[in-house]
Amino acid sequence: MGILSSMTGWRGRSGFGSASTAEEVTEGIDARNLTAIVTGGASGIGLETVRVLALRNAHVIIAARNTEAANAAKELILEDNKTARVDVLKLDLCSMKSIRAFVDNFIALDVPLNILINNAGVMFCPFQLSQDGIELQFATNHLGHFLLTNLLLEKMKQTARTTGIEGRIVNLSSIAHHHSYAHGIRFKRINDSIGYSNKKAYGQSKLANILHAKELSRRFQEEGINITANAVHPGLIMTPLMRHSALLMRILKVFTYFLWKDVPKGAATSCYVALHPNLKGVTGNYYVDCNEMGPSALAKDQVLAKKLWDFSDELVKSAAKP
Repeated sequence: MGILSSMTGWRGRSGFGSASTAEEVTEGIDARNLTAIVTGGASGIGLETVRVLALRNAHVIIAARNTEAANAAKELILEDNKTARVDVLKLDLCSMKSIRAFVDNFIALDVPLNILINNAGVMFCPFQLSQDGIELQFATNHLGHFLLTNLLLEKMKQTARTTGIEGRIVNLSSIAHHHSYAHGIRFKRINDSIGYSNKKAYGQSKLANILHAKELSRRFQEEGINITANAVHPGLIMTPLMRHSALLMRILKVFTYFLWKDVPKGAATSCYVALHPNLKGVTGNYYVDCNEMGPSALAKDQVLAKKLWDFSDELVKSAAKP
């Protein structure tokens, strides 16, 4: 899958392509026995992902910083689908305190957890630090999801054991992972404003999303856990994520209009990887337009993936210290 297939909507081996919608790729799938969390599910492709999962009868939790917007999104879904099972819980991914509170609140619901879609993110931000003192794009796009996933893993493992249903973790990455800093991750300068590039910092965080999925996958296979972890590139979509570069994106879109997707198409790959039976047991991969695609050389680097895991773990532990 490449530029030509994105332009033409050519369907790959999966039977789907860039022109496929989230509804199309999940048609005929009954997810009534599944519970899913979607971060950033109040708008954009996150909201469409929630809507389609609920349409397929899954119980979906919208994890969002803006609970007012999330509840409004829930009401919109219920207007068209009165039997939809959708709940809202507050989650601010740039705050580890908020992440831990979210997990506590989710566990208190006493429901299973089959699917975790790490969808939320920020893009092309000017340099700033999170509430925990970590560069914002890395903190929100990667580290917040790293902590969230780790805190939910026991629940996912328990669900997979007791139900016999495979768990699935989906990390939303981006083709921008090809455009990161030299050597991929600025481990020693993660919070350094000197040399900061908002585009490369975004690429760094998206590279981290793939490496995170790859290391999760390795660990699951090593432990014999019935959970898969994959990463996806949703495509080029004009969503609120681009608020820091809206003018630039609109200018770019004029010249690359044939590569852009609408939201229903943008949510297709996430929904495909989360629900489709074709991906049963398939893990550690990167998907574009609902088809497996090779990521960058850095994203394939298992040593780098392990180093990122250890680095992220130490950041989380350091932030937890009084």
